[in-house]
Amino acid sequence: MEQILLFFGDNREIFYFVILSVFVGIEVIGGVPTVLHTPLMSGANAIHGVVVVGAIHVMLNVGNDNYLALILGFLAVVLGTLNVVGGFVVTDRMLEMFKKKK
Repeated sequence: MEQILLFFGDNREIFYFVILSVFVGIEVIGGVPTVLHTPLMSGANAIHGVVVVGAIHVMLNVGNDNYLALILGFLAVVLGTLNVVGGFVVTDRMLEMFKKKK
């Protein structure tokens, strides 16, 4: 328990930054009109390609005996890829809605 408290004490600024980021994110997304919410989110999902590249980088640079890092990296690659593909699918479906029918 003492180690956990010491960790929080040493990284206090990082936790403040994360909490502030959550509140700023809620305010920014809350101010987006409903009409723009889906295209905005589909574009944001496409940005998760950075997560995929980062996870691959971590998996390549971690030792073979560090199973936790390998499992988390694998999950990050799979979930990030699903998010990227989902973002493009949503964007494609929205663009289909605006095409004129023959």
